[in-house]
Amino acid sequence: MINTGRTSVAPPPLPPRLDRSQPILIPAPLSPPGQHNKALIHFLIGLVMLHLLLSVGGFFYLYYKENSILAENKPSAQGRVGFPPSKQEASSSALARMVVEQQSEIAQSSDYLRWNMNHSVRKNINFFHNSWLTILEPGDYYVYSRVTFSKGNSKIPLASKVMLRKTDSGEQKVVMMAYCSLSSSYSSESNPHMCTATQMELITLEKGNQLSVWVPDLSLVDYEEGATTFGMYKV
Repeated sequence: MINTGRTSVAPPPLPPRLDRSQPILIPAPLSPPGQHNKALIHFLIGLVMLHLLLSVGGFFYLYYKENSILAENKPSAQGRVGFPPSKQEASSSALARMVVEQQSEIAQSSDYLRWNMNHSVRKNINFFHNSWLTILEPGDYYVYSRVTFSKGNSKIPLASKVMLRKTDSGEQKVVMMAYCSLSSSYSSESNPHMCTATQMELITLEKGNQLSVWVPDLSLVDYEEGATTFGMYKV
């Protein structure tokens, strides 16, 4: 006898219909085992190369920046051989850039270099007897001197001295001194029979002070243009 009452057992599933097509699941192709590792390696290599390029670029940037700062702060090539930096000199309220004048042996009354006032440059600096420069504005002055010798004397050293006196009749004293030797490594490479004594110093000067350049023998000096000079500017 069949029980037609309620039951908790679920009815059996319906059998599939033969006229309906069933979906076919196609598995996705699997990537090769090493492809993922290769992509990671390429990414890391690119990251390392980018870091290397940035490092090299940063190094060159800092290198050129540091060199440009040093070039602005230190004296130019002219300053190292006896000329002041042009920017500081041009903005100075008092300056002198002297051109040496050769004297005849008859006219040589002293061993102080004489300056050609027609070709020299002066601003707020006077002169005395074409050999001494007279300070008109007190302050700190960058003083430079360059004397080139084309001859030597076995009895005396080749020396150049910047002399200072408070007035035109005051006592003289040495404030700068330099020597050179025709046979030393400081001689000119293009002409071994020449040498240059160069001096540079910051000196505090008062109004009326006078400066001049002394050498042991004027006949030993090279008077070619640019070889011997003297000057200063107020800082």
